[in-house]
Amino acid sequence: MIGNRIFGTIACGMALAGAAGPSVAQSADISGELVIMNWLPGPDGATFDRIERSFEEKYPDVTVRDIVLSGAGDARGAIRAALLAGETADLLVNTWPAFRAELAEAGLLREIDSAWEAHGIGDNLSDSWKALGQTEGVTYGVQYTYGDRSGVWYRPDTLAAAGLDGPPETFDELVASFGPLLANGVTPFSIGAKVWSHGEMFETLLLRTAGVDTAAALAAHEIAWTDPRVRNVLEIWQGMIEAGCCGDPENMLANDWDTASDAVLVSGEAAYVIMGMWINGRARDEFGLEEGVDYALFQFPALGQGFDNTSSVDAKEVLALSSGDNADAANAFLAHLASAEAANAVAAGGLASPSSAVDTSIYGPVTNTATAAVAQSEVQFVLGDLLPGDLVDEYRVQLQRFLVDPSDSNIDAVLAAIEAKARQFD
Repeated sequence: MIGNRIFGTIACGMALAGAAGPSVAQSADISGELVIMNWLPGPDGATFDRIERSFEEKYPDVTVRDIVLSGAGDARGAIRAALLAGETADLLVNTWPAFRAELAEAGLLREIDSAWEAHGIGDNLSDSWKALGQTEGVTYGVQYTYGDRSGVWYRPDTLAAAGLDGPPETFDELVASFGPLLANGVTPFSIGAKVWSHGEMFETLLLRTAGVDTAAALAAHEIAWTDPRVRNVLEIWQGMIEAGCCGDPENMLANDWDTASDAVLVSGEAAYVIMGMWINGRARDEFGLEEGVDYALFQFPALGQGFDNTSSVDAKEVLALSSGDNADAANAFLAHLASAEAANAVAAGGLASPSSAVDTSIYGPVTNTATAAVAQSEVQFVLGDLLPGDLVDEYRVQLQRFLVDPSDSNIDAVLAAIEAKARQFD
């Protein structure tokens, strides 16, 4: 189970800015075409493209070719379809630990433990980061970015226009801010419930009310979805909805992560959104907003239930596929992900790199806020990314049903439905 203990070690063991490790030795033997199965959209895709270009500069005899898959919603379906259709590639971009386990079990991944040692990947990535790319103790991938998923994005001018001095520090202050925002014609929270991003609120509330151990136990189905600690999360969200937090259910169900984020960062129609770090690049690069001035980030405020030092986090990795024809180039690319060139390309994209070779002076105010929050938190990997595909689909559908009808009786029905699906995987 990918859990808080791994990420807690990462947070405590992050290297100082600019620490450099030896670069991967270039070799005339590394050549040919490197095929990468890639589903990353928008700024995330642009960042990965910069990584690929820096690799080609280092290895001019290698040509990188992407197999571009749909990044809309959850890309696991598109990846499965491509692999089942016989598509072959050397590498695959991934963000779901449960999906990595699924691919490993199916024999679709190639272990890279020997390459990790041969290429000195551990010079810039700690053993904790290596563990994060493992399934059943076997290393299949290299992590190249991570993000804070309990951060709340906002525009200072939106809050100021409603007479608020700044972001709330406690949950009571957060709920108290709903009234002034609504009075100013602003929806407090923008929820994108069309596909997956409505889970962000649930997962952060679960951590802040029950802690990382409970979240990890739920992901492993060691506790039931009908457990009182899980029900408490929906009861708190129910109270927020009753206080006017989230707007009309039809609007929530019509919004994906991008329109939900834009409603906060661009139009100011909403005040807050919980979303991953990739929207930092979207705000800067696509809309020309100034990081830390036009928009900012704060951690979800304290509920006072004993777990306010918790955060949800994610990571993206590149996996080695067993179907690839160019293992030498693939291994060189995996090593390149830990290099200063790749790490700085990540930082320039408004994201955080796990590499000790990263120049942290490149980070902007929002990225600094996020990385500091992760370093100071007990952290747990995004719950939805730890669940098997069919279960995560049920989880998201049932949360949609909760948003349409947050009554007590429907809370029970929603949790019972998720629990019934979870039992199928025991």
